[in-house]
Amino acid sequence: MLRRIMLLCLAPFLVLVISAAAQKPTIKKTPISYTSPASGQQMYTHYCAVCHGKDGKGDGPAASALKDPVTDLTTLTRRNHGEFPSLRVASVLRGQAQIGAHGTAEMPIWGPLFWKMSGGSSGEVQQRIANLSKYLESMQVK
Repeated sequence: MLRRIMLLCLAPFLVLVISAAAQKPTIKKTPISYTSPASGQQMYTHYCAVCHGKDGKGDGPAASALKDPVTDLTTLTRRNHGEFPSLRVASVLRGQAQIGAHGTAEMPIWGPLFWKMSGGSSGEVQQRIANLSKYLESMQVK
């Protein structure tokens, strides 16, 4: 009889523990702040500099907390035989290219975020990607 009473008292507690353990933790996402689609520099400062650094060298304030080293964006042209890889950069920003840090919790895929921010305006998304890409091209070391 004592066992039954103990089981009846513990059953609700066990249900709570089991259901809490079965739930996936929720990650609180910070809403993306709006920037001008015409300003690649403003977008870079708001979305990229925290990891890639103000100068694009991969030394932003959050870089040391990441699992993978952050790419030095100033050497994209050098690493692509002297030609800025604009199609590749646009593909990465859209989320179409597979890059280790992109698409994980470490690196957002900006295309869908730009799409959401623009209210579904594909023209604005393309403008953002083009202007951010042009700004990255302007950062290349000579």
